[in-house]
Amino acid sequence: YHIILFQGLIKYIKELLMNKIILKPGKDRSVFRFHPWIFSGAIANTEGNLQEGNLVKVYNSEQRYLATGHCQIGSIAVRILTFEEENIDYNFWKKRIENACQMRKAIGITNSSTNNVFRLIHGEGDHLPGLIVDYYAGVAVVQFHTVGMFLEKENITRALREVLGNKITAIYNKSESTLPYKAAIEPKNGYLYGKAENFIAIENGLKFNVDWLEGQKTGFFIDQRENRSLLEKYAKDKNVLNMFCYTGGFSFYAMRGGAKSVHSVDVSARAIELTKQNVELNFPGDSRHEAFAEEAFKFLESSYGKYDLIILDPPAFAKHQNVLNNAIQGYKKLNRKGIEVIKPGGIIFTFSCSQVMTKELFRQTVFTAAANTGRKIRILHQLTQPADHPVSIYHPEGEYLKGLVLYVE
Repeated sequence: YHIILFQGLIKYIKELLMNKIILKPGKDRSVFRFHPWIFSGAIANTEGNLQEGNLVKVYNSEQRYLATGHCQIGSIAVRILTFEEENIDYNFWKKRIENACQMRKAIGITNSSTNNVFRLIHGEGDHLPGLIVDYYAGVAVVQFHTVGMFLEKENITRALREVLGNKITAIYNKSESTLPYKAAIEPKNGYLYGKAENFIAIENGLKFNVDWLEGQKTGFFIDQRENRSLLEKYAKDKNVLNMFCYTGGFSFYAMRGGAKSVHSVDVSARAIELTKQNVELNFPGDSRHEAFAEEAFKFLESSYGKYDLIILDPPAFAKHQNVLNNAIQGYKKLNRKGIEVIKPGGIIFTFSCSQVMTKELFRQTVFTAAANTGRKIRILHQLTQPADHPVSIYHPEGEYLKGLVLYVE
C-alpha cells in the first residue's frame, strides 16, 4: 500500500513539475485532427520553465491532455511528438526510427541493387518533426531543425546505430545552418559516430560524388530522384539546358537518355566543378556536356531558340510566409523567361521547393507567367517528392516539392 502511495506521489510531483501549455477555447480542433504544430496565437497561458527545446505537455481550455512535444520560439510554438501520454525516452526514439525504416523497406528502396541513397527520416512525414536523416551507402547524414531534436542527438544516434546495425558505418551531423540562430546552443558539424571520406554513391545505376561536408542540404538532392528518371525518358535527341544544376543530377540523367547536348548552369563555381566530376564519372570524355558558372537570368537572355528541353529547379525562393510575395514574383519571372526562350515544341520541367508555396499557388504562378508570353502550353505531368519523403495526411504542409512538366508549342 505504501509503495503504491509513494509511486502515486512521485507521479503527482512529476505532473506538477512538467511544463504545460494551455490552449485558448476552440484552439484544440487542429490537435484533434492530429496536426503536429501548435501556433503561438493559440496559447492561453503556460506553466513551468519553458525553454526552447524543452518537452511540454499541451492541454485544452478544459484541462484535457492533448499532446506532448518540443517547445520553440516563433510562430510555431510546439512541434508535437505524440498525441498519447507516453514517456519520451530512448525506447520512444528507437520505435519511431524502426517505423521509418520499415516504411522504406515496404516501398523497396532499402534493398535495391541500383540505388543506395534514400531519405531515411523525413520530419513530420515520419512523426519526427525537426529531424531529417539521409542515407548514403552506409553513412547517415543528420540535420536537426529544432533545438528539441538537437538535444536528443545522443539518443537518436544510439537508436540509428541499433536499428541499422551493420548497414551503418558513420553518422554525420550537419546542423550548423539548420538550427535557430537565436538558440542558446553552438552546434558544430561533425561525426556523431564513425567516420567516412567523401565517396561515390549510386542512384538508379548512375554514380555521383556525395559532399556532405561542404555541399548543400545533406550533400545531394535526393528528392528529385523520380523526376530525374522521368526527364531521362524525354531527353533523347534533345538539346538540354539544366538551370540551377547544383551537382548535375538532371544533366547526367539527360545524357543517359540520349540527349544531343547538355548544358549545366549554376552561379556557384563549386557546383559547376561537382557537376563536371559527376558527368565524368558516368560519361568520361563525353563532349555532349558543357558547364557554365553564370547567373541564371543572364544565361537565359542569351538562350533564345537554343534548347528543346529546359529544367528550372531553383533553390527555395521563399522559406517563410513573410517573403512569399517576393517569391511569387521570382518564380513568375523565371518561368516566363524559360517559356519565352525554349524552342517551339519544347518541354520545360519547372519546380518549387518552397514549403509556403502551395501546389495550387505554384500552378497559378506558372499560369500567369505563361499567359504573359502568349504561347500555347499544355501540362504533361504534375510532380512531387518521392515516397521516401512521405507526407502525413494530417500535415499537408509536408508536400514541399512541386513540379510541372510543360509542353510549349
